Amino acid sequence: MEKEFEKLLEFWKNNEGTGKLFNFKFLEYKKGYLKLEAEFGPSTLNPNKNVQGGQMTSMLDDATSILVVLDTGGKSYPNSTNLNSLHHRPLFQGKVTVVAETIKIGKKMATVKGEIYNSENKLATTLMHTVFLFKTQQ
Repeated sequence: MEKEFEKLLEFWKNNEGTGKLFNFKFLEYKKGYLKLEAEFGPSTLNPNKNVQGGQMTSMLDDATSILVVLDTGGKSYPNSTNLNSLHHRPLFQGKVTVVAETIKIGKKMATVKGEIYNSENKLATTLMHTVFLFKTQQ
């Protein structure tokens, strides 16, 4: 599975800016669950040197979208219809752990939850992500 993830991640890096930004590394995947290591660099910080909230949402948007692609075997690509993020504590530059979990995948819509854990493994951000499933040409 790690090889499949790396291939998908390479696509992400070559076709959108955030794929390069967060430096995702594969940790674990099983159907409905994806765990990654990620990193917030200096360009993601606000003037107070905390990670800007939109950057956290963007990271979780990517991670939950990757999970949808993996769970559908590459047959569907997610198009966001709603991103609802909750920020529980500040994050700072450095490595974090990202977990994405499928709530429901239907014929045309899916809902996925994403979470970011800080370096002390404390929950920092939660995202509920609803997507329209665009069928790929595979």
